[in-house]
This record gives sequence, structure tokens and C-alpha cells, in this order.
Amino acid sequence: METNRYLEEAKKYVMTYDYHTHTIFSHGKGTIEDNVKAAVERGLKAIAITDHGPGHLTYGIKRADIPKMRQEIERLRKIYPIDIYLGVEANVVSTGNGLDVSKEEFKDYDFVICGYHYGVKDGYCLKNWFKVKKDEMRMVNTAMVINAIYENDIKILTHPGDKAPFDILAIAKACQDRGTLMEISTHHSHLNLEELKLLRNTDNKFILSSDAHRPGKVGDYLDGLARALEAGIDPERIVNIK
Repeated sequence: METNRYLEEAKKYVMTYDYHTHTIFSHGKGTIEDNVKAAVERGLKAIAITDHGPGHLTYGIKRADIPKMRQEIERLRKIYPIDIYLGVEANVVSTGNGLDVSKEEFKDYDFVICGYHYGVKDGYCLKNWFKVKKDEMRMVNTAMVINAIYENDIKILTHPGDKAPFDILAIAKACQDRGTLMEISTHHSHLNLEELKLLRNTDNKFILSSDAHRPGKVGDYLDGLARALEAGIDPERIVNIK
């Protein structure tokens, strides 16, 4: 019953833009235009196409497809009354600049978001999957994410805390220092209620995302917002609701 109360409260707000959506260029089910149409129908002012970074072994984008994606977005910008951005959900790794997108490749995108995923080389995936030495992995994972945040201009850290143990407060400090938004996902359960309660008294800013893998999910935000409200997060700290 308590959850329903926060869900009803969440309905008093609307999402203004969705900066985390996937298409057939990674493992989404719709085209770029399908996602754009869905965003227009939901009344969004902007949408970003942020398919998985090229380092993912099974569904990362192909670098050769990036010009095609840019060309399609430029075509759609002339047709639909909405701001459309090309981004990428880079994968956090332990090598190089900490991402599977190099600093030189940032110019290919309007902005870069990033998150931790399985299926990526140099991401400690097997150790996290099998929960090997959980306390040790918490330190290693946290250091890996913090390095990526400080080394790169990251707009959004996606679903923090998902898939592996992390020190959320330490990561939040890095996000605050660098102006990186922390995502409250409606596709994943992170940031979860406990994590949001930990962040209640920080100065971090948050963003709601659908992480849509099919067009019908573009613009979803209610579950994530209800979670934030239940945790006591001031809605003024969430940048894409009104």
C-alpha cells in the first residue's frame, strides 16, 4: 500500500526528456525513428539514442554504424518536433581511459553516458558474476568506476550499483565533483531504495531514465520516481521532471 502512495505521488510529475534508450543498433527492438516517434507521443521535449558501447562482446554497437546513426538522426531532426541526440552507453573497464570509448571517439557523439555491464573484457565480469571475494571486488569495482568518471566527461552514470558490489557514496562523491548525473533507472532496480536513502543528504543531481529496449518503454519514469520519493529525495534534484 505504501508503494502505491508514492506511485500516485509520482504521477503528479512528468518526464521532460529521456537520455537513455536503445535501438536495433545494439540489442533494442526498434529503430531510431521508432524511439523518436514514441518520445513524441509521450510528449517528451528531447530523446537520446544511447546504444551500448563497442566493447560489449555480444551487443555493442559497430563503429562502422556510427555515421549511419548520425545520418539518420540528422534526417529525423528535420521531421519531428523534438530534440534528438546521438549518445552512447559506454562500458566501464579497467584499462585505458576507463571506458570502451576512447577520448578521441567522444567527438562522434553529442554526449557520452556510461555504466557497468557484464559481457565486457577487462571489467572483472566473471569475478563479479560468481561473487568472488565480494569485499575485495567492491573496492576494485568502485575504483574502476571512479577512474572512468574522473578521466572522462561523462554526462550520466547509468544504473549505479547494478550487477556488482560498489561503494555508492564514494562514487557519488566523484559524480558530484565532475557534475555527472546519477541515473535512477526504471529498467533496472538501481539506484535502489537503500542506495537512494544513502544519497539523500548529498548534493548529487539525478536523472530518470527509461533505459528502453523497445519503443513502448521510451519515456517510462514512474517506478523510478516513486522509488526516489519513497527514499526522501527532493524532486528538485531530479533534472528531467516537472
